[in-house]
Amino acid sequence: MALQKTTLLDYPGEVAATLFTPGCNLRCPYCHNPELVTPPFPDDLLSREEILSFLKKRAGVLGGVCVTGGEPLLHPDLPELADEIHGLGLKVKIDTNGTMPERIEAILPKVDYVAMDVKTAPRRYGELGMESAETGESAGRSGYTTADAADAAAKLIKRSIRTIIESGIEHEFRTTCLPGLVEEDDIREITEAIQGAAAYYLVQFRPAVTLDPAAAQVTPYSPDKLEGFRLIAEESGLPVKLRGQ
Repeated sequence: MALQKTTLLDYPGEVAATLFTPGCNLRCPYCHNPELVTPPFPDDLLSREEILSFLKKRAGVLGGVCVTGGEPLLHPDLPELADEIHGLGLKVKIDTNGTMPERIEAILPKVDYVAMDVKTAPRRYGELGMESAETGESAGRSGYTTADAADAAAKLIKRSIRTIIESGIEHEFRTTCLPGLVEEDDIREITEAIQGAAAYYLVQFRPAVTLDPAAAQVTPYSPDKLEGFRLIAEESGLPVKLRGQ
């Protein structure tokens, strides 16, 4: 795992450390941690024992730990890690892409806060590429272009959304607004899917280091366009805010 020792941003209301797990089963073009998506991973990742040793020393200063990635739920020992972090008196927040609802159901009793990225409208998840969490076999973009496969991916996302909302656990949903991947109709579909959510954030896309080099050349939406997205979401009755403008 990689470690950010202190953050005031990743865990709302808490001084936290952030853990970055390697590996992801999506291929989002704008991903800003491309080195953690597929192997070979960086050589300087820390072991679980090193992470826990650091957290033990900082337990008096920190209030929580955010576990992000990559996709943390790819790691079957995540519930055990959450228990160990709780054992240090720290809260646990998990960031997830929502593609594995059964693993979300399993981890919810172990965490205090869940943030799920809704990448685009559920019907469009076939454009992102996906790997099986069990086999690691890549479906790739072509694997999700059939109507049946795209529908199956959408159902996974919607199931995860409802599971999180109905759990009663503190949570948020967020969408990074990459032009071409997120349009007005996508915002409408997303807001319909996440009705009842505690919080929804629209995040400004920032071109920098990205998984797909072409994404780094994309011009971000204007503030006015993002405000238009916010109004669409707000009209649905959701509590929505902008991030990263």
